[in-house]
Amino acid sequence: MEEDNLPFFLHLPASPQKMSLKLKDIFSWWHSSVPKNYQHVLSLIFAIKEIKENPKILPNVSLGFQIYDSYINARITHQNTLKLLSSWGRIVPNFKCDKEKNLIAVIGGRTSEISLYAATILGIYKIPQIAYCIFIPVVNAKVQLPSFYRMVPNEEHQYIGIVQLLLHFHWTWIGIIISDDENGDMFAQTLMPLLSQNRICTAITEKIPAIFQAVEMLRSLEPLGGKANSLTSSRAQVYVLNARPQTVACLIWLIYLFEILEGVRKLSIGKVWIMTAHWDFSIQTMHRAFDIQAFDGALSFAIHTSEVLGFPQFLQSLHPRLQQGDDFFRAFWEKAFSCSFSDSNEDMESTDTCTGQERLESLSGTLFEMSMTGQSYSIYNAVHTIAQTLHKIYTSKPRLRKLVERGSVDRPNLQPWQLHLFLKSISFNNSAGDTVSFDKNGELAAGFDIINWVTFPNQSFSRVIVGRMHPEEPQAPEFSINEEAITWHNWFNQVLPRAVCNDHCHPGYSRKKKAREQFCCYDCAPCPDAKISDQNDMNDCFQCFEDQFPNKDKDQCLPKGLNFLSFTEPLGITLVVLALSFSVITALVLGIFMKNQNTPIIKANNRDLTYSLLISLLLCFFCSLLFIGQPQTLTCYLRQTAFGIIFSVAVSRVLAKTITVVLAFMATKPGSKMRKWVGKRLATSIILGCSLIQASICAIWLSTAPPFPNVDTHSLAEEIILECNEGSVPMFYCVLGYLGFLAIVSFTVAFLARKLPDTFNEARFITFSMTVFCSVWLSFVPSYLSTKGKFMVAVEIFCILASNAGLLFCIFSPKCYIIILRPQLNTKDLLIRKN
Repeated sequence: MEEDNLPFFLHLPASPQKMSLKLKDIFSWWHSSVPKNYQHVLSLIFAIKEIKENPKILPNVSLGFQIYDSYINARITHQNTLKLLSSWGRIVPNFKCDKEKNLIAVIGGRTSEISLYAATILGIYKIPQIAYCIFIPVVNAKVQLPSFYRMVPNEEHQYIGIVQLLLHFHWTWIGIIISDDENGDMFAQTLMPLLSQNRICTAITEKIPAIFQAVEMLRSLEPLGGKANSLTSSRAQVYVLNARPQTVACLIWLIYLFEILEGVRKLSIGKVWIMTAHWDFSIQTMHRAFDIQAFDGALSFAIHTSEVLGFPQFLQSLHPRLQQGDDFFRAFWEKAFSCSFSDSNEDMESTDTCTGQERLESLSGTLFEMSMTGQSYSIYNAVHTIAQTLHKIYTSKPRLRKLVERGSVDRPNLQPWQLHLFLKSISFNNSAGDTVSFDKNGELAAGFDIINWVTFPNQSFSRVIVGRMHPEEPQAPEFSINEEAITWHNWFNQVLPRAVCNDHCHPGYSRKKKAREQFCCYDCAPCPDAKISDQNDMNDCFQCFEDQFPNKDKDQCLPKGLNFLSFTEPLGITLVVLALSFSVITALVLGIFMKNQNTPIIKANNRDLTYSLLISLLLCFFCSLLFIGQPQTLTCYLRQTAFGIIFSVAVSRVLAKTITVVLAFMATKPGSKMRKWVGKRLATSIILGCSLIQASICAIWLSTAPPFPNVDTHSLAEEIILECNEGSVPMFYCVLGYLGFLAIVSFTVAFLARKLPDTFNEARFITFSMTVFCSVWLSFVPSYLSTKGKFMVAVEIFCILASNAGLLFCIFSPKCYIIILRPQLNTKDLLIRKN
């Protein structure tokens, strides 16, 4: 069997020592290793085991690996990287004499700093490095480091996911906690513009020192106490935490110290923590003595993981006696179970002896998990990616292999740089069913899971996937979350936490910015008239559609009613009854006069003019009915024109009657030349002349800008006015003005003739009737202009009825009184009395 040794460079912090809560132990605790991270090694071993047992991948090829510890130190990282490139124990770069040691690729490290330290050296030799660090501070890393790949998604998706998560829950008033270093500053500089663009305000931005800086601060508790106080006094209930292990560790110390100093739990309750993908419950950040329920209900982004079949069984099969030669495993076992083997050289505080019968599944999640964590899953995929790449090279056609290097590719002479062409385009489904491939930036073409962390009093926890940020799936929404699957901290009693600067502005109100405050802080101003707001926290109120109007609370638009004078409503019925009543009265008067047409009083007052005047008044009463009902084209044409012409005829008859009375009196004088003017010809001329002028005005009106049905949606707030638009307003007032002119002339002539002898005189009654007529129409103009809708129409109808009734009663009631009640006065002798 031919064998290729593939060393894998892994970042594995050293194992932790048992620790009590003494301040002097903090620094040594941080530098101790983390048992939980040993799962990274185990996932690597499990992946290689799977590949060796799979005859379809790399048949007749065995994978080898070497593991080096970086100790989070640049010098050691560079030293171990050079060891990978050297053949012997001594570091001699660019010299190889050991043909069995063939370095093909490197996996690591867990932090961006360690990964970049190694990449600066590995890039010189074009050795592929597949890192699994969450954050990469280098801009255009693929351009500057072409041999560098990451088995994690682009972090830009995480920033967008954080913003989408905040917007989903309407959290607009948040706090940000970052590490007090370059990475923290870059995190804030990238996230905060996105928050501002989406109208999310930052109530507080707190820089937390790394645990190494915190150790120095512990000599004086005042700086840390001030930071704890700042977090406590803030009104923000939601915090976005750049959850690098150093930052979280110091934050937890802040919580612990504050609770000890204050004697209360203020900082850790009533908060929703949103963690970045660095976050994980581990002894590195959560010491055994801390209550992890402070982070109950937290939400975090995580590299997408799926259940890898067989991995839990693989972990259960591990035993210290079966892992001979693996010094890492013995150290891990001792640290995880706080015990020591009898032959151990470690200086352990615990006096317990490791029996080897301890069970990994009995450990709390902060120490070790039986399911793959996100970073272990990335390592697992990285191993399979390299294996699939090698398999693709070995099974490719000669023509394709020539693209790699002139000539054929043989296994003993395979060079690391030859992997890049195949590595860039690699795409396969792993055993968990997930597709593994790189995007154009050399990063995993995948998204992030959104995890809800549920903790329990026994220091155990469960992670529940409640959503996803998957930009690589065009068929699915970019951001999705199942709100019902989230378990919030019991402080909130399972009610959705609120993160706003102030209470919502309810419908009917709009937001009004507060002076010298961020835009998330605002007052609530009621909507002005004719505007509404139908949602919470609207920036501006808006107007309803033209056929709608705001309700009383200004939070809803209601449909407008139709406004026109209807025959079925009380006002319309009243006016119809009045018009018909006056019409009946006019008809009765006409009947009385026709029945008594040969009596002296009727003959003396120009019988034909009297009949025609009564008929005109009757038509005027009927004319008022045209104004009632929904406006139509025909009724709009007839309303004002018919009214104007008929009224002109009526007033011109009054004028003719008045002039006839005056001329008749003057003709009775001896030698008067007025006798030739007394007769039907003059009266007919006056009536026809005056009426034709008004008819001409109406004809011009109808031919140029006639009235038409109109819908007025603006004049009344709650109703739509159905009206007849006058078309030409000047022509409308010309018609009214001409009527007024005739009325004034009639009034003037009658007024001048009021002192004529009573026997022949109707002038007094005509004067009184024209006074009523003019008074009604003078009051009509301001009333008409000050009303809208059906009331404006009602005003005009009332004026028509009132002025007609004035003429009817003032002129004809005295004659009816004599004819009906005092017939003895209706004699020729009384009418021919001499002075």
